[in-house]
Amino acid sequence: MRETHDESPPGLRERKKQQTRRLIAETARQLFAERGFERVTVAEVARAADVSQQTVFNYFPTKEDLVFWRLGAFEDDLLATVRDRSPGESALAAFRRFVLGGRGLLRSAQPEAREQLAALTRTIDESPALLAREQQIFAGYTDALATLLAEETSADAGDIEPWIAANAMMGVHRALVRHARGRVRDGARHPALAKEIRAGGEQAFALLELGLGSYAVGAPRGSG
Repeated sequence: MRETHDESPPGLRERKKQQTRRLIAETARQLFAERGFERVTVAEVARAADVSQQTVFNYFPTKEDLVFWRLGAFEDDLLATVRDRSPGESALAAFRRFVLGGRGLLRSAQPEAREQLAALTRTIDESPALLAREQQIFAGYTDALATLLAEETSADAGDIEPWIAANAMMGVHRALVRHARGRVRDGARHPALAKEIRAGGEQAFALLELGLGSYAVGAPRGSG
């Protein structure tokens, strides 16, 4: 009983922080959808969420993070999937399993989620700042994946294979994101859109399998 009591307050604090983060992000999402990313200030987001501007920055270091705040967890999950793959499974197979597994709003069949996806698509497409930030994020994913592949294959410092492999894999992800965004603009919605994106992904990964199917096959470094 005592251990449960001791662990309860941190759990409550963490839940409170998560609730505040979601409130700020949801408020920002609604404002950006209504008026556009560039036309909304952080101060306006803070007022609408009934928090201070400093509180917003405590949770979201940049204005762009109000849109892309979930992508940190995406990167962690992606790298963990590749790192913790089963012996005998290639890095490409693990990456494919992760990308085609379905995540976020695209996976949801709820009408509200479908409209949120459409609004988010418009918000990003209409903002040069968000498009630029997205490219930076994707570049960071690629570098992190290349570093992981280099470590697992004991690549030399000047070896370009890990970088090429990481760019090829992330290229599929970026292409699918771009295609999905275009189809959302055209009016496509779940579940037909999810099936279409998965089919395109299967086709793309089949092409990569010809060159990367035997690269970085199941080289686990231990459970730690």
